[in-house]
Amino acid sequence: MDDRDVRLLKAIAELETGSPERLHEATGIPVSTIHYRLNNLREEGIIANDRYDIDLEALGLGVTVLVEIHADYQGSYEEFADRLLTVEGVTNVYFTMGETDFIVVARLSGSEMVERLIAEFEQLEGVDRTVSTFVISAVEERDALQSYSLETLLEELVDT
Repeated sequence: MDDRDVRLLKAIAELETGSPERLHEATGIPVSTIHYRLNNLREEGIIANDRYDIDLEALGLGVTVLVEIHADYQGSYEEFADRLLTVEGVTNVYFTMGETDFIVVARLSGSEMVERLIAEFEQLEGVDRTVSTFVISAVEERDALQSYSLETLLEELVDT
């Protein structure tokens, strides 16, 4: 990965688009070079998809719940995480260190779905208990690259 790749990825995160024309305006990199580099970044698995982001709140899935899972399970943590992901509404599962074994993020439509979510977790073999936190308001949700300055990204990611 070089300077141009990092600049492109940062621009994609900030502009929230993969439009070569918009990326050219933001970076000054020629459009043909942008096409070539985007294809390479896809082939390397760095760009995972060309999806449209959906406003989950506008869709009706505006309730976010963070659930700490305290578990005593057999097998690998990956297998247990896969079982957690079978519960409808779960968007992220994190294996953690400390008192909590896993943290789960779920996007739901309302309190009935929250109740169902917790009931389903408690029925999973290996779940000892759950601790749920209802998110009142997302102060800011941003792409990971948006949390770094371009200078830091260049320093940390460019192959030298």
